[in-house]
Amino acid sequence: MSNPDAASLRQPPETVKPEASRRDILYIGTGIVGAVGAAAALWPFVAQLAPDADTVAAGVPVEIDLAPIVPGQVVTIVWRGRPIFIRHRTEAEIAAAVNTPLSELIDPQTDAERTKPGHAQWLIVYGSCTHLGCIPLAHQGPYGGWYCPCHGSVYDTSARVRRGPAGLNLPVPAYTFLTDKQVKIGTA
Repeated sequence: MSNPDAASLRQPPETVKPEASRRDILYIGTGIVGAVGAAAALWPFVAQLAPDADTVAAGVPVEIDLAPIVPGQVVTIVWRGRPIFIRHRTEAEIAAAVNTPLSELIDPQTDAERTKPGHAQWLIVYGSCTHLGCIPLAHQGPYGGWYCPCHGSVYDTSARVRRGPAGLNLPVPAYTFLTDKQVKIGTA
């Protein structure tokens, strides 16, 4: 007689394969179609929450609270899709900017032309290098202002170009002070 255990060892073990039934495939397909349909139905409701193109293009003014910005700090915000640098300048930074002879500047502008009267401690400029639009790094370079790592343009503490391929100072956006610690960037 043969040993039943020996016979079972010679045959390959049975593997249990779960068979996908037609019903399972229909459930999965229905779920996918339902999810896509729900997303398509929900999309117009989500899209209507965004501001319309005219509002975005107009660049609605934005109010910024300056109170948390400490002297020496540079804060970057985005307005109209472009970076804006807000720098709370120290007395030393202001003195360095004021005492710079205009003959040393590539694009001569006084510090007073770049700030608002009575608010010399606040410098607000667009944060794109005037050479090719890179974002300069704050507190860099020999003048303590900004340094553009892309091509080496150097700006002072008044965001005036001092060296490099950039030919213009960082531009000053339209802004007004609402209070000593509140500024509105853009015009209404």
